[in-house]
Parts: sequence; C-alpha cells; structure tokens
Amino acid sequence: MATTLLEVDGLTRRFGGFLALDRVTLHVKAGERFGLIGPNGSGKTTLINCVSGALATDGGRILFEGRDITTMPAHQRTRLGIVRSFQIPKPFTSMTVLENLGIPLEYAAPARSHGTSATAEATDILRVIGLEAKAHLRPAGLTQIEMRKLELARAMAARPKLLISDEAMAGLSSAEVDDILAILFRLNEQGITIIMIEHIMRAVMRFSERVVVLDAGNRIAEGTSEEIVRNPAVEKAYLGE
Repeated sequence: MATTLLEVDGLTRRFGGFLALDRVTLHVKAGERFGLIGPNGSGKTTLINCVSGALATDGGRILFEGRDITTMPAHQRTRLGIVRSFQIPKPFTSMTVLENLGIPLEYAAPARSHGTSATAEATDILRVIGLEAKAHLRPAGLTQIEMRKLELARAMAARPKLLISDEAMAGLSSAEVDDILAILFRLNEQGITIIMIEHIMRAVMRFSERVVVLDAGNRIAEGTSEEIVRNPAVEKAYLGE
C-alpha cells in the first residue's frame, strides 16, 4: 500500500474578508497521479500556492513525508522535493534551453550524484521531455508547446518527488495536449508523484487516478474520474442549478 506523501489538514486561507480556502483537507499518495479541479475562483491556485510555500496559511497544517512544513520557506520546500510548473512560462530569455536548466540544477535541486555533471543531467532531462534538439536555442525560438515543455524541464531539473503541474496544457491543440500527457505519464512512471491542475477535462480525467474537486474554497467531491463525472455536486458547481 502506497504511503502518504502530502497531507493537507484543515487548510484555511483568507484575503481580507474573503475566505479562499475553508478548512480544506486532502492527501496525495506517493507515486499517485492526482487531479485537482474546480471552477474559476474555486481555490485551486491558492491551495497549491500554500503547498509550495508561495502563500502563508491562516490555519491548518501541511505535512510532506510526515514532516510539518506549514511554516517552511518556499525554497526549503523545493529542496525537499516539492516543485511546481507555471501556466505562463518565464524562462531566462538570454540563456539557451540547456542553460535554463542549469539554474534549478545548481540552486534548487538536492545535491547531485557524484560524477554526474549538470550538463549531462540537463541533456538527459531534455531527452525525456523531447527538447534535446533545441538545447542550444534561446527560448524566443521555441513554439508554444516547446515553451511548455521547457517549463516542465525546468521543474524536472529541481528533481521533484512531487510535481505540481499547473495548467500545462492551456491553449494547446488536441494533439499537443496528448503530447504533454505522454510526458507526464513518463515522468510518473519514473516514480514522480504528480498533481495536475487543469481545465481541460479530457486530459485530467484520462491522467488522474483520483480527483478532488474544489468549489468556493471547499472540497465538494473526491473519487475516481468515473465517479467525479457522475457526481451531481460537481455538475452543479460547473453548470449551476
């Protein structure tokens, strides 16, 4: 039975008088493909910002591998293995694709294995992601999907145990969505736990072994993809009465 990698217990976050997260509780198992969905404004981004350390919490606890990280700075969480990709890629435009991976490899990832160079590791990551042929280009020469792949590659360079993929497929064609899905499946097969936040329902339902649904800062449903699509509360949250 898989152990619990991430545990969120009673997480609360306010912005002034607005309650963005209302005592949200969930857990993610090691090696799991986990989907997090909900309408716009449901609290998804706030939740992952709290988990990654970008936002402080107003209540509750966050445990990673059994360790309380609720007040831990974001860079220390990255060193533990919590890494996220962003919907809007912001690479270092003056560096090549390969050089972009050198920054997280050097400053965000845990210590590298003895005898493995940063360049060799970066090249291996680009091979897995499908960008090896673009290694010496600058980001301005990449297509939209290649920029998304570079964002995933930069996240991989931090050597995640938990990868939070935030809207990695937004704006892509159906074939490009399948391309990104294939990459995420490969990364999961390597042992990386993945939380997918995504509005493309076809993608998140195909990828996820278990899905949690947020609405107005509350967890309203949890289950397999098949269970979620048949859940009346989920239908109401997306479509109204």
